[in-house]
Amino acid sequence: MKNRLKVLRAEHDFTQQILAEKLHVSRQTVNAIEKGKFDPSLPLAFAMARLFDCRIEDIFTDEEASGE
Repeated sequence: MKNRLKVLRAEHDFTQQILAEKLHVSRQTVNAIEKGKFDPSLPLAFAMARLFDCRIEDIFTDEEASGE
């Protein structure tokens, strides 16, 4: 699954560590999500959407649905 997490994080001037603390996960988890190596749970995806004041779909894109 593709995502815009790194872009959103940069727009808010968050380091991976700061974002991890806000989401109550490890920095390694944030890194893995940004690199597309780990898909977050639905509760974590909702927490990200709330934090960035956007929809889950604004953060994550289903590669199959987008034809990629």
